Amino acid sequence: MRKISLFRQVATQLGLAIIGTFVLLPIWGMARLAFDGSLLSRPTEFRFFPKEWSFKAFLAVLDRPYQSVDFQILLKNSMVVSIGAALISVVLGISLAYAFARFRFPGRRPGLFALLLTAVLPPVAFMTPLYVILGLLKIRTTLLALVIVYSAFAMPFSIWNMRAAFQAIPKELEEAAFLDGAGDLRTFLSITLPLSLPSVAVTGLIAFLMAYSEFALGWLFVDKAENVTIAMSIYAIVQSQYSGGAQPWSYLGSLAIIMSIPVIIVFLVLQQTLFKRMMFGSVND
Repeated sequence: MRKISLFRQVATQLGLAIIGTFVLLPIWGMARLAFDGSLLSRPTEFRFFPKEWSFKAFLAVLDRPYQSVDFQILLKNSMVVSIGAALISVVLGISLAYAFARFRFPGRRPGLFALLLTAVLPPVAFMTPLYVILGLLKIRTTLLALVIVYSAFAMPFSIWNMRAAFQAIPKELEEAAFLDGAGDLRTFLSITLPLSLPSVAVTGLIAFLMAYSEFALGWLFVDKAENVTIAMSIYAIVQSQYSGGAQPWSYLGSLAIIMSIPVIIVFLVLQQTLFKRMMFGSVND
């Protein structure tokens, strides 16, 4: 085993400590806001610890964090939109990704370039066409519109990510299944898809997070409070500082912490499965 010099060890640990500080400091700041019961609006001074420890903000946002809308409705909207966008981007992305990975057809390279260009363009570039199209379909102000919008944003990444996973699977495995009499669909479901499940799971998680945390574009497709998501309500609390009905920023901190709980749960549930499947795939390759 190669020994690492003392200077390199110290430099590495120092670098990791700096990175960890930048990651943890905003989280601690948000937690400090959430538990500070002395805040009447936004904070006016820097503190490491709350001036007055309190759970009032958590109880308030678990009741009605946005206008007169219950927290359960906001959570339901966020879950419907996020899970729906993740499912659509994965299901539709799988077929396109497999086609781009395994088949050669006219327009393949321009199609891949168009997807890549779509992925690097800012989402605001698609606001007007999506607004017009969904308006013509008479669904612009529904949760279905949010699902379509967020799945459209996640689709380019989903296709490119899963295409790379399909390309990493040896063609010989599929050809062996064909020789054994398996059809195209049976080969894909029994051979290709199980080996690419780690990338598919990661794609679904990222699509879920994109839809779960987005708030700016969603306001274009919402016309009533009952369709607001948790991320939108957090943005509304910040914006309330510039209007007459300002809310304490302890509401902002507590709602942000509560919003992160489903994401943490999903990660904890899936991380062992992802790690095991990644190691399984790498060993069999």
